[in-house]
Amino acid sequence: MKIAIIGRAEVLYDTAVRLRDSGHQIVCVLTAKEAPEYKRTSEDFRALAESLEIPFAQGPKIANFRDFLIDAKADIGISINYTGVVPQDVIEIFPMGILNAHGGDLPRYRGNACQAWAIVNGEKRIGLCIHKMIGGELDSGDIIARDYIEIDSKTKITRVWDWMVQNTPVLMDQAVSRLEEDSSYVLEVQSKDPKAALRCYPRSPEDGRICWSKSATDLLRLINASNRPYAGAFCQYEEEKIVIWDAEVVEDQERFCAVPGQVTKVGDGFFEIACGSGKLRVLSVEYEKQIIKPNSLIRSIRSRLS
Repeated sequence: MKIAIIGRAEVLYDTAVRLRDSGHQIVCVLTAKEAPEYKRTSEDFRALAESLEIPFAQGPKIANFRDFLIDAKADIGISINYTGVVPQDVIEIFPMGILNAHGGDLPRYRGNACQAWAIVNGEKRIGLCIHKMIGGELDSGDIIARDYIEIDSKTKITRVWDWMVQNTPVLMDQAVSRLEEDSSYVLEVQSKDPKAALRCYPRSPEDGRICWSKSATDLLRLINASNRPYAGAFCQYEEEKIVIWDAEVVEDQERFCAVPGQVTKVGDGFFEIACGSGKLRVLSVEYEKQIIKPNSLIRSIRSRLS
């Protein structure tokens, strides 16, 4: 299969290498300037194209590269994390369209930060889908391949992110192989019923602010969803910011009276906090840009976080 690589980030780079190693022919690479958190830069994609002796282009608007993509004569496009919307007239350049990797269980989780929202919402699993793109529509094309990661109250977004980075190239390879065998193959036609979809909007670092009046379970989900590679869930102690990286719900069944944010216990390597309902045991914090043991910062049950 002749494939055009379109987009950014290490997951796309690894996907291109996987497809090449599986015997497919990469015929061109189109990328854009990388985001600060990406491990692979546009120069890495340039070097990949040079090693394969294929055309390379870089720019944020795919409409400016129609002739570049037409000249490549690819059977199919693979697009991950490109900077702009891919219009239908570009998708139609490719006889088999363009495949996208989406970190959400389609059609329910569409849009941005789907993995984090799934953790916040208390889902039991998170989907990874390879689907055909439709110009002007969000994550709505036919699903070609799908996989899941099971999650629980201890699952951090870090683990989910790592799983998706590792599994996207494998799943994309499976999808391309299925289409190579049968160009009409579809695992699932996505529902057009708006009630079947859940639109997820972007999250910002400020969304990690902890409100101690919420339940311990909800706050643990927030901590897990805001974890690395993101900025972390945070609160204030004596007007200074604390980032909480690791915690667990306390299961002691104690009936108590305390203001949310009140420290209820300090132990070896932890402290516990009263929430709107239940308590949270804090196991790892960042204070003044240093990762420290929680009990080295707070030593008294008279302390409070806000």
